[in-house]
This record gives sequence, structure tokens and C-alpha cells, in this order.
Amino acid sequence: MLPAPHFSAFNPPRRILMGPGPSDVYPEVLAAQARPTVGHLDPLFVGMMDELKSLIQYAFQTKNEMTMAVSAPGSAGMETCFVNLVEPGEKVIVCRNGVFGERMRQNVERVGAIAVVVDNEWGTPVDPAAVEAALKANPDAKFLAFVHAETSTGALSDAKTLCALAKQYGCLSIVDAVTSLGGVELRVDEWGIDAIYSGSQKCLSCVPGLSPVSFSPAAVEKLKNRKTPVQSWFLDQSLVMAYWTSAGGKRSYHHTAPVNALYALHESLRLLAGEGLENAWKRHQDMHLVLRAGLEKLGLKFVVAEASRLPQLNAIYIPEGVDDAAVRARLLKDYNLEIGAGLGALAGKAWRIGLMGFGARRENVALCLRALEEVLN
Repeated sequence: MLPAPHFSAFNPPRRILMGPGPSDVYPEVLAAQARPTVGHLDPLFVGMMDELKSLIQYAFQTKNEMTMAVSAPGSAGMETCFVNLVEPGEKVIVCRNGVFGERMRQNVERVGAIAVVVDNEWGTPVDPAAVEAALKANPDAKFLAFVHAETSTGALSDAKTLCALAKQYGCLSIVDAVTSLGGVELRVDEWGIDAIYSGSQKCLSCVPGLSPVSFSPAAVEKLKNRKTPVQSWFLDQSLVMAYWTSAGGKRSYHHTAPVNALYALHESLRLLAGEGLENAWKRHQDMHLVLRAGLEKLGLKFVVAEASRLPQLNAIYIPEGVDDAAVRARLLKDYNLEIGAGLGALAGKAWRIGLMGFGARRENVALCLRALEEVLN
């Protein structure tokens, strides 16, 4: 028999999380997660799930019946949309202007479908003209997939225009809103978004591990009329929906839901609803402007032009001659402050500073600016 290991309890320090995610978690959300665990079919928990569904619908601004939280992080939300809707041999226009557009392409090819990639330069939004050209050149395309808020660069694309193009050319839209939900304007029904997914750990300031998703009636119809089974049993929404919605509050067992994490998501969305979506969007923008002014005084330059810049994810170029890893390590050691490294084409060239959810507040901005000034000097 192996000897029993002996470890102390894990007690992490209090970090200020200003990277690309996870973000600082609301104290109320941490407290909610510590509440007593009940069964995932308990009548009281089922009632909370109904409230949670309504809260997700509010955050997405949708009346879609098929709206829920996938019991896994945003990457599983992405896969949920692709495996449920896209079938082998179908053609998908995929917009790629960063890391997560590339992950969309990989999802398309893993289900045996055909990805037609529309590339845009890193740090720029998706170009609607290039998308329309691809749609015209591929009249047999079934889907248009794009990232609303590209976390790897901090670029915000025009989801309203892109979804209108999808409709014009007879495509369903699949939208990544992992970093946009709760941080910038997002209106699922008004913009005609067909399938959308997000994550709990960004602007919702919840614990990581859950992915809010929503499917339009047209997307549900596509799912119901599949010629092939959904390749993932766990992510098959036709099965999961019977757990999230059924007559008289009775739920069909599908999987053991992460009960306490769902408490946390309920609390974070309740706080968002209390603040009001438009107030939350404005708060993120206001804090971005404060941060921008301070960074410009330090001579730091943004990767993304102001017109298409995400207020909650600020990518800035690393000054020439500055050691990327050494700066981030010192911020963590001396200030308990985390900022993010660059990804992909921006690795070693940029830092990503998050202003998400509970983290989008003046004291965080002031700390970040002071710490950067001291470390860089």
C-alpha cells in the first residue's frame, strides 16, 4: 500500500486578478458557493435553476427557451454549439482574428465539417466586407461563426452587422461571447444571434467552470432535424434540456450538476441584474477610460484601435527592452497583482490587462497603474 501523503490545507493569498480571466470574484459569490450542498434534483434546487435560467436570459437579452448553463467552462460552451448544430460535410464560414477564432476552426473540422476561414489581422475586428465576400463565394455555407470579443487581442467585432449578414445569406450564426457577456453591449434577440456561449469567470465575476449558452428557435429546429446523432453524449442539448426545463418543475436526470458552482452563478447574475446591464456596460467603459489615461501617461501603447477596443480586455505593447516575464513575476510577488501575457502572435509582445466584473473598479485601476510605473522605472 502506498503511504498516505501529508499536506497542509491550501490557503492561497488574496490576489488582484487583472489578467484575461479569471477575474476577481464578488465576495457574495464566494459566500454563495459555500452554502450547504443539496441534491441536484432537490425541489428547492430546481426552483433555483428556474431563476438561474431567467437570469441568463436577462444577461443575454433573449427569450430563447433553450437557455442554460453547461456544466463546464467556456471551451465546452464552444464545443456545445458546434457539436449540436454542425454536421459532417456541412460548410462553416469561420472568422479568425485571434486564438479563439482558430479554436472555432478546429471545432468545425473535428465534427467532420468544412471550415472556410476569413482571416483578419490580429488586433483588428472581423471585417464584414470580407465576411460577405466569403458568404457570396460559398452559397452552400450553413453557418457563420465568429468571436464577439477576442480575448487574445482585446478586439471587439460588430456582432449585430455580422449576424445580419448571416441571416441575409441563409446561415445560422454561432457567436463566442466568453469575454463580452456583462461587459459590453450584447443583445441576442435584437441582433438575431442563433447560438451563443460565454463563461462564468470573466465579466460575470463568478468562479470558473460554467458556460451560459443559448439557442434560437431556428438553431433548435436545426438540432431537432439532424441526420446524424450529436457526437458528444454529455453535450447533447436535446438530452440536457430535459434536465433544465420540463413540465411541472420535474427534471429528468442527465448528470450530477455542479450544485455549489450554480449557486455562485445565480448570485453573480443576480448582482448583475441588480446593477442593471446598461450600468454594467457603462462601468466597464468608464474604468477603461481611466486606465487608458494612466497607461498613455506611462507611454504605453494599445494593440487595438480605440474604435474597436474592448474596455474589459486591454492589450498593450511591451516596451522595447523590457523583460515580459520578469515584470509580471514582480507584479505578482510585490503587489499580488496578476496581469496576462500575450497569446499566439502576441506572445512576448503584449500584456493583457483585464477590467472585468468586480475587478472593474477604481482601486484596481489605481493599483495597476502605480505598480506598473514603479516596476517599469
